[in-house]
Amino acid sequence: MLVNADLHTHSCFSQAASKDMVIDNIAPKSLEKGLDLVGTGDAFHPKWLDMVEESTEYKGDGIYSHKGCDFILTTEVEAKHKIHHVIIIPNIEIARELSEKLVSPNKYIDGRPRSPLSGAELLELVREYDCMIGPAHSFTPWTGMYKTYDSIYDCYEKKPDFVELGLSADTDMADTVKELSDFVFLTNSDAHSPWPHRLGREFNQIEMDDISFTSLKKALNHKAVKANYGLLPNLGKYHMTACTKCYKIIDPDIAKGQGMKCSCGGRIKKGVDYRISEIADYDEPHHPSHRPPYVHLMPLAELISMIYDKGVTTKTVQGIWQKLIDAFGPEIDVLINTPLEDISKIDNEVAIGIEAFRNRTLNIVPGGGGKYGEISFREELVKKEKKEKIITLDYF
Repeated sequence: MLVNADLHTHSCFSQAASKDMVIDNIAPKSLEKGLDLVGTGDAFHPKWLDMVEESTEYKGDGIYSHKGCDFILTTEVEAKHKIHHVIIIPNIEIARELSEKLVSPNKYIDGRPRSPLSGAELLELVREYDCMIGPAHSFTPWTGMYKTYDSIYDCYEKKPDFVELGLSADTDMADTVKELSDFVFLTNSDAHSPWPHRLGREFNQIEMDDISFTSLKKALNHKAVKANYGLLPNLGKYHMTACTKCYKIIDPDIAKGQGMKCSCGGRIKKGVDYRISEIADYDEPHHPSHRPPYVHLMPLAELISMIYDKGVTTKTVQGIWQKLIDAFGPEIDVLINTPLEDISKIDNEVAIGIEAFRNRTLNIVPGGGGKYGEISFREELVKKEKKEKIITLDYF
């Protein structure tokens, strides 16, 4: 069976996460996005584990269900060198035991615990409990594994179970690095809110025997990811080398010549695009035979927001979004599969926007320095009564 899985999210206990990030909200929004399996996130936080137990029915083999949405226990840990790791956990009992073992100064404060362990030590610890582990948003300049190491084996010493690409990279970029050819890639949302433009903005389509921890582990071991869905990488907020204060995109060689200091006084952060070029073995991607297609997405609510010049969480935008979901099913089908003539019967302007997305005729100003990319229609696609609108994706 094909399973749409978003395996990296956060709970209401993570810093900068919405208080609405609870099971009762995550489950229905996940189903509307078209997700079948969702990572709980924050599974080393004792109070979040209590909430998961109270809000779900245990189906066995690591799966906790709420009103038709299945959850699997996951967490993100910040370990040595401030590198972030995603961990997938067999059940709540193991999550609680590992939480007790993990030395962390903020374990009861933040859903994402900090640990002094190295990547190799963390791998050894969680594998004692049959967990899966891999680097989170591997190339990002603040907390990605490759910001510190030139090789994944320098971090873990052994082969981890997967590599999460992050919002600022895609398969074409990652497959210029030879050592990654034998890894399965995951694309996850890292959502801090249940809004539909956040949850499931990236996900994986995986061939599984059934929805269970055992089946997921088997699928990742056998590289059974059939498609990765994710943002255009230049929409990611660390795609290009840029200043973290004024967000000016700066040539990496010039930035290094300036000691990574911007003329405005801000700090320049190396972009994912440039970091990958530093460690790349090929000028063009070399996709291994097991590598599935990467399907580029953008959140439907963001597209509607751009068309109507309204905030993404306004009643106008959310109302149109809901009408489309009610009429045509999950968001992924609306964006990719639903005939444009059917969409136009509900909203002709949105149909034009989706056509532009499908045809890749959207203009994009790349993101960098912590600011998401900016998107706009070509001038001829913009409503005649208003000027061309450029919006940021900072609501991500």
